[in-house]
Amino acid sequence: MSEAVEAPGIVVTGVSGRMGRMLVATVLASGRVRLAGALEREGHDWIGRDLGEAMGGAANGITVSDDPVAAFARAQAVIDFTRPEASVGFAGLAAQARAVHVIGTTGFEPAHLARIKAAARHAVIIRAGNMSLGVNLLVGLVGKVAAALDADWDIEVVEAHHRMKVDAPSGTALMLGEAAAEGRGIGLGQARVAARDGITGARPAGAIGFSSIRGGDIVGEHEVIFAAPGERIVLRHVATDRAIYARGALKAALWGLDRKPGEYDMADVLGL
Repeated sequence: MSEAVEAPGIVVTGVSGRMGRMLVATVLASGRVRLAGALEREGHDWIGRDLGEAMGGAANGITVSDDPVAAFARAQAVIDFTRPEASVGFAGLAAQARAVHVIGTTGFEPAHLARIKAAARHAVIIRAGNMSLGVNLLVGLVGKVAAALDADWDIEVVEAHHRMKVDAPSGTALMLGEAAAEGRGIGLGQARVAARDGITGARPAGAIGFSSIRGGDIVGEHEVIFAAPGERIVLRHVATDRAIYARGALKAALWGLDRKPGEYDMADVLGL
């Protein structure tokens, strides 16, 4: 009789945050993986506590830690929705442990991305500004529409998120802007207009604009407007439950277990 194969172990970072809690709940409920570790930043008051109790429920035997090296050594994958500086550090440590690193963090600078790219030479990294199936389908549609329309059509990306979000435009908005730019055969840096205030003058031809809204508990809303004289095309995605991102991240982690080292995104995971 063959021995039972242990389910893949997942470490969740930033477990006290909204996404961290959602990721923990998704992993525990999945039946396909096990929670191998729970991480928080050094000095956090959850460190050393049972995770279940810290989250306001029953004890689950997982102790919250601030030691990623030990946690990653026990896991096959890491799911990380934290801050850019933390995610860059986790990328190097996950690569050393040969663990799949799923990154939902946004707000990276070019220097951060270079370090993540270097880590991906040794392990699987799946990074996306949004883990939702619907958003990734929207990204594909935006690219196709932009390719079909000429520069007489103005493009504006409008996004809305909860009041606690610290970066703008959102990672998803930038994904959409990049898809639009690629559809037009240009780099986003050539066309991006990130903010408007005061007497701005007329809109430059071919510009791709961004508008950000922050307020309340908005989970995530993204709209891409293609506007020409006399007509508009509007493509829109509305998220009403943060669980869609957690489910997508878990799907990415499982997909990554069988891949060669490299940097991937959700279009790869979803076969888009």
